[in-house]
Amino acid sequence: MTSNFEQLESELQAAIAAAGDLVSLEDVRVTALGKKGRISELMKGLGELPPEERKSFGQAVNGLKERVGAALNERKDALHKAEMTARLGSEQSDITLPPRPGPLAEGRIHPVSQVMDEITEIFADMGFAIAEGPDIETDYHNFTALNIPDEHPARQEHDTFYFNEKEDGSRAVLRTHTSPVQIRTMLGSKPPLRIIAPGRVYRCDSDQTHTPMFHQVEGLVIDEVTHMGHLKWVLESFAKAFFEVDEVKMRFRASHFPFTEPSMEVDIGYAKVGDEIRIGEGDQWLEILGCGMVHPNVLRHVGYDPDKVQGFAFGVGIDRIAMLKYGMPDLRAFFGADLRWLKHYGFGVLDVPTLARGISS
Repeated sequence: MTSNFEQLESELQAAIAAAGDLVSLEDVRVTALGKKGRISELMKGLGELPPEERKSFGQAVNGLKERVGAALNERKDALHKAEMTARLGSEQSDITLPPRPGPLAEGRIHPVSQVMDEITEIFADMGFAIAEGPDIETDYHNFTALNIPDEHPARQEHDTFYFNEKEDGSRAVLRTHTSPVQIRTMLGSKPPLRIIAPGRVYRCDSDQTHTPMFHQVEGLVIDEVTHMGHLKWVLESFAKAFFEVDEVKMRFRASHFPFTEPSMEVDIGYAKVGDEIRIGEGDQWLEILGCGMVHPNVLRHVGYDPDKVQGFAFGVGIDRIAMLKYGMPDLRAFFGADLRWLKHYGFGVLDVPTLARGISS
């Protein structure tokens, strides 16, 4: 029996030494130590031996198993080292190449996201809270509660995206403005209120300055003493901070919006020097937003008493003022997914707007 063990060990050791790669070595390991390997098969005959021979036989098999296992591990380490040496000799790295800058340097924040952060920073400094609401709205929140009559053009399908009619005859709508957020906020809160509501809105329109989906920010202030003077100060302060100028010229023109009375459109003075638009200079005018005092009917719809509270509201197109501030000629490029455009007009990942160091610095 001893000679049989010695012969088996000699054969296995020779096979291990002859293995030229890790695959061949693994075959030898399975042949020797696998479930049906030659050493494993020896252990299956242990039960057939007389009791007095089992102990010595088991010790002999275990010793063989340990020696073969040690030889396998030693040969595996040697093959690993040989393989690594071969790779180092054949593969080369040019350590003179510069490293990739990485996402912090190459990544870009979309101008819409950046401008939304700028607006939020400015109004947060004035004490405004941020309010949000769903993109899919009810007809009540989007139109009725905002004093928009049934025959108003905004309710027509050529201007608004409607969903299919429900069993009760109602139809959900993709919100056409962020004003429904004002309604939801007033329904869930009591005055005084001071909020802005930035977000996506949707209308059936598409050209150089209009897209079917765009971004707006609405502002709302409700309390007992708010008046037009406060509205004018808020808008002037916003324009100075956003365009980063010391002085602005603003013109309030009478207009009509169903949800405000009186209603105004606001123009800002600018001068065009070559292809550059300079805000706060010159005698030319550019419309930038609409505003007004909240209509009493809107206050009644949310359960407020218009004899006790009043307020103002305003709405600004985020994409439009981003184009104006950063010189972008075509609104459609905002949503074109062109990385070249984003690398040119986008902002660094760490360029967080702050009033302390400059909104767009």
